Amino acid sequence: MKAKFLVPLALFVVLVLFLAVGLRLDPREVPSPLVNKPAPAFKLAQLEQPELQFSPEDLKGKVWVFNVWASWCVACRQEHPVLMDFARAQIAPLIGLDYKDQRKDALGVLKRSGNPYDLTAFDADGRVGIDYGVYGVPESYVIDKAGVIRYKHIGPITSEALQKTIIPLINELKKS
Repeated sequence: MKAKFLVPLALFVVLVLFLAVGLRLDPREVPSPLVNKPAPAFKLAQLEQPELQFSPEDLKGKVWVFNVWASWCVACRQEHPVLMDFARAQIAPLIGLDYKDQRKDALGVLKRSGNPYDLTAFDADGRVGIDYGVYGVPESYVIDKAGVIRYKHIGPITSEALQKTIIPLINELKKS
């Protein structure tokens, strides 16, 4: 009779242990299978000039940052001043990917808050975001001169992440 209750109790304890371990993990530290692999190719219309297109091929030979954002994203607003500072420093090209958004809404945000991007590609249906493994916005990628993703930052970029991780990586990649 007691054994009948021990099996469910043991399964419950194991489940609680897995949950406890999972709750201690930082979702921003999810490893990306794309790091150290070529950035997925695409060609999209630009947000501000829809008659022009952008492709990662356009930046071959340069180290650049690819930032996925949207007008409806609250965390993107939190990240925006940091991106404005980064853009003013002119450390590397900053390319935006407006993800699953309305063109007029995105343009409105950039007009009100300032535009840190050298240009923004418009990914209305989110297909490019899917190719890049976007979990949610904002997400950012550092891409090297050969077009290889070297770093993925999940969530809003903070000044600390910029100074301690992203800028040193960009400077190192520029040397190679």
